[in-house]
Amino acid sequence: MPFTDEHHDFRRLVRSFVVQEIDPHVEEWEAKGMMPLHDVFSQMAELGMIGLEYDPEYGGQGADHLFTVILAEEFGRAAGGSIGMALGVQADMATPSLHEFGSEELKQRYLAPALRGEMVCSIAVTEPDAGSDVAAIRTRADSDGDELVINGSKMYITNALQADWMCVLARTSDEGGHHGMSQIVVPADAPGFEVSRKLDKLGMRASDTGLLTFSDVRVPAANIIGTPGDGFRQQMAQFVVERMWAAYGAVGSCEMALDKTKGYLKERVAFGKPLLHNQYLQYRLAELAVEVDLLKHYNYATAEAYSRGEDTTRFAAIAKIKAGRLLREVADWCLQFHGGIGYMEETWTARFLRDNRLMSIGGGSDETMLQVLARADGYWM
Repeated sequence: MPFTDEHHDFRRLVRSFVVQEIDPHVEEWEAKGMMPLHDVFSQMAELGMIGLEYDPEYGGQGADHLFTVILAEEFGRAAGGSIGMALGVQADMATPSLHEFGSEELKQRYLAPALRGEMVCSIAVTEPDAGSDVAAIRTRADSDGDELVINGSKMYITNALQADWMCVLARTSDEGGHHGMSQIVVPADAPGFEVSRKLDKLGMRASDTGLLTFSDVRVPAANIIGTPGDGFRQQMAQFVVERMWAAYGAVGSCEMALDKTKGYLKERVAFGKPLLHNQYLQYRLAELAVEVDLLKHYNYATAEAYSRGEDTTRFAAIAKIKAGRLLREVADWCLQFHGGIGYMEETWTARFLRDNRLMSIGGGSDETMLQVLARADGYWM
């Protein structure tokens, strides 16, 4: 990959920010079940970390895709996984369609403040009865003059309790299946909108996740992003970017976990020698490092293809499924090699295991990724 001095400087900047401004607060945020996203994103925006690839006219940096790769990798190294997920939603999951297809008014009113860190946003697609099967969503946005009236619910929504606006996928016509859906900007202060419940999760505990309800929520019809009825296609494109972000971050997470485990095994003495003298431990860590390196360079190939304007749907599905399974393997072995103390909540290994179990579920489950690949490669019937 053609990383330049500017890329390396950016990596140092992000790593310093994570170490100094994120890691010291992770325990507090975990206990509260919430991160001060407006404060954190505002700090990041001042340093040019949000909207890296977006138009400077709206507060973006106009940077190349490698800066996004670096940002995701370095936030993957954070002491807790919640912040990387929240940032991914803000920078690469809720905003791509708005940046590419949104009207000038929508961009000025919602995108620009999000890129300045003044507004927190979220992406609302999943419903209680429609997760991986996006075509099954039921939330409706019916026309009433120059307004839309939204009714329905959304589940497992990241940043839900702090979001100022959401990119909501809803049905805007009676066409079934993949048709008749639109992406709609819905401000959180709209009458009839409510975060019905904050969800209690196994991991990512510092990330607020909610169940949303829409009861006759009225928004201007002009809040539709892009062409009405084209929401499914636009959302599928956002999912591709989301999966790439997740895979990039997984590399940083795995590298951090293996480095920490190596350090522990050098210090922990058993049977008169540091544990790392055990050849089995050396070889197992080396095997895991091989898999991480392969994922890293596959990610870089994905990033290059994306930068060339190629369709990276297949790339992203492969990277996502590999990242999820590898994170689970790394988390399990790192905990195992810490022994009893690795099973204690006071040790980073416990949170790492809990946080990263989500990778094989969120943003498209492993099974969904296999379905995407089966279709792409002609195995589908």
